[in-house]
Amino acid sequence: MRYEPKPLAQARARQMRADPTTPEAMLWRALRDRQLGGAKFRRQVPLRGYILDFVCFEAKLIVEVDGGQHGDSAHDIGRDALFRAEGFRILRFWNDEVLEHLDDVCRHILSELQNAGG
Repeated sequence: MRYEPKPLAQARARQMRADPTTPEAMLWRALRDRQLGGAKFRRQVPLRGYILDFVCFEAKLIVEVDGGQHGDSAHDIGRDALFRAEGFRILRFWNDEVLEHLDDVCRHILSELQNAGG
């Protein structure tokens, strides 16, 4: 059965795609159109009551770009546990990492894709 997000989550994800943060926009330019290892990424995807920044379903890889509000977040810990239980791997990068070291971030993501065989 395919998961259908709630209309509010769909609307919020659509708004987030239309108005990304600078780090999210930078990373999306590197991930879109199968540019990184041929992997198909989607952005701002509503799933299980959460909105994922970037996800490659084939490799079961979630990539999050976080600001300071996410430091030691109990919400994020619970969310990550849910998706790990479903077989996903989660990579989290700080906004500054993406802004200052985009190539390193992309290399890390590519390494995870290769480890997954995706």
